[in-house]
Amino acid sequence: GYAGTGKSYISLYLALEEILSGTSGYDKVVIVRSVVPSRDMGFLPGSMKEKIRIYAEPYKEIVDDLFGRGDGYQILEMKNMLQFTTTSFLRGLTFNNAIVIVDEIQNMTFPEIDTVMTRLGDNSRVIFSGDFRQTDLVHDRDKSGIHTFINITKRMSGFEYVEFEKQDIVRSGLVKD
Repeated sequence: GYAGTGKSYISLYLALEEILSGTSGYDKVVIVRSVVPSRDMGFLPGSMKEKIRIYAEPYKEIVDDLFGRGDGYQILEMKNMLQFTTTSFLRGLTFNNAIVIVDEIQNMTFPEIDTVMTRLGDNSRVIFSGDFRQTDLVHDRDKSGIHTFINITKRMSGFEYVEFEKQDIVRSGLVKD
């Protein structure tokens, strides 16, 4: 869907609603995002967690908004009910009993998308969210895998699609215009 339609917000809301219901069989939400900056930021000092913190910020804002408090994200993270990672650190991981949100999929190459898909373990569900019109992949060697991925999943059972249009933009009148 288009920018400002609430793709990340709705995905995270629905995933958390299922986790927190206690009846879904899922015990955590895993958010996966590619670390593709819209501008080169140069060398970032610090640990892996410190380097990717900026990419988790939108989800922190969403969770804090949903819970109406500034520590909602931290609390869920401490309880291991919410995890954020990037496509850079997925090898060897398996997500069991999890709802995996793959956000900003338009900024992933097809091999990155494939890596995410092959991390799904027992009793896991995946939500893909993105907008092919918003890709930040600018190098010729990188090509967004979103179109290839959609074409493949349309031939598979078990995938459903929700497509947001311009009239679904809720961010602001300016964004809608």
